[in-house]
Amino acid sequence: MALWLTRAVSFLPSPLPSHQTDLKNGEQLFHIGGCLSCHASGIKDENGLPVGGKPLPSPVGAFYPPNITPDKETGIGSWSDTDFVVAMTAGVSPDGRHYFPSFPYTSYQYMSYADLLDLKAYLFSLPPVRHEIRHGNFPLESLLRAFIGLWKWWSLPSDRPFLSDLSKGAEWNRGAYLVQGPGHCAACHTPRNFLMMLKGPAHFLLGGRHPEGNGTVPSLRGLITRGRYKDADDLAFALMYGEGFGYDTLSSGGMGDVRLNLSKAQETDIKAISAFLTSLP
Repeated sequence: MALWLTRAVSFLPSPLPSHQTDLKNGEQLFHIGGCLSCHASGIKDENGLPVGGKPLPSPVGAFYPPNITPDKETGIGSWSDTDFVVAMTAGVSPDGRHYFPSFPYTSYQYMSYADLLDLKAYLFSLPPVRHEIRHGNFPLESLLRAFIGLWKWWSLPSDRPFLSDLSKGAEWNRGAYLVQGPGHCAACHTPRNFLMMLKGPAHFLLGGRHPEGNGTVPSLRGLITRGRYKDADDLAFALMYGEGFGYDTLSSGGMGDVRLNLSKAQETDIKAISAFLTSLP
């Protein structure tokens, strides 16, 4: 276990680079990542804060996303910058436990340290809310958790963090970064093998079985050639306005919540995401 843990976090610099945090950028990343899609409680009186607790179904049982407000007892208020970065990029808790990959750290590994620290700063700017979260209860939990380190050894990407493609423009690279990193689109739209590992680059965003175990999610490739959207601007408009303007397919399978969060991001970032996605053959 110690070997797997070391492998998971060995790429982190020590100490982390100094950084002047940008709350506005952190808020943008919060929306692009759709954090409320998983970390909302489903209780209206929580004022839309990411207090966690709404069950996240999976083939092995329900997970209960945690409280990520800066409450020191039930949230992440006691986390250091390093605690946050290690959790986001290595899937390891401050007390050394491996997180299950329902927490999409396989995507967040592509994020820059600056963006991770901006996101943490934004979360810590939110009101702290005391909200106890129940733990998942599913068969073979102890056995599964014991093998998460090995699962990471096999499945974590080796090409982290994100590197720009110099043959592409700035907008395309921005979109690629947001899709692969904070947006974690692959977590749902890339098929998985029998061990729930994302399949290789040839399968990137090809769609497949819904990670919750029911139904399927569509491919995000060939969106124009398949007639899903006219062009990149059409997709950007759909992401900004969704079913209210007739793009009803963006309201199914949990995508409605994702799109609603994404619509709060800057238009330039939404257009960058659209430019990247519509370029995929």
